[in-house]
Amino acid sequence: MSRIGKMPIPLPAGVEVDVEGNVVTIKGKLGQLSQSFQPEVAVARVGDEVIVTRVDDSRVARSFHGLTRTLISNMIVGVSEGYSRNLEIVGVGYRATLKGKDIELALGYSHPVIVTPEEGIEFEVPQPTRITVKGIDKQRVGQVAADIRPWRKPEPYKGKGIRYEGEHVRRKMGKAAG
Repeated sequence: MSRIGKMPIPLPAGVEVDVEGNVVTIKGKLGQLSQSFQPEVAVARVGDEVIVTRVDDSRVARSFHGLTRTLISNMIVGVSEGYSRNLEIVGVGYRATLKGKDIELALGYSHPVIVTPEEGIEFEVPQPTRITVKGIDKQRVGQVAADIRPWRKPEPYKGKGIRYEGEHVRRKMGKAAG
């Protein structure tokens, strides 16, 4: 039995779960998420908990058991609390500004870089060197943050670029003196 898959998922107050076949729809105060899952895994709501079980003991069912439980748990947390990913901008003259819903990045190019959020994603710029990506879908929040980062990856000599909050960038020495 999967150690993660067999744990029940507690439902916080204000979250509704609808299971129709292999499609799970979760509604909460921040929005609604829906996803279909493999037929080898059964999802059921029992009281204030969601339980994920395997239909049989096949290899496919075992591999999707824990994954399905984790995805449903992430959906429940997303519609009740939401997810955010923070990015830091390091470098002289590098900054971000909020223009409506878009962010405008000054990253040393001859033109500003404008990033438009997907539906369900919003940006915040609490400081010119910090960007917060918010949303209810954990996968999409992480993907949007990962799409912003390559505009100027952190380089190893001076550490300039866009990095995740708390990310450690290994620094190189540069030219040897002498």
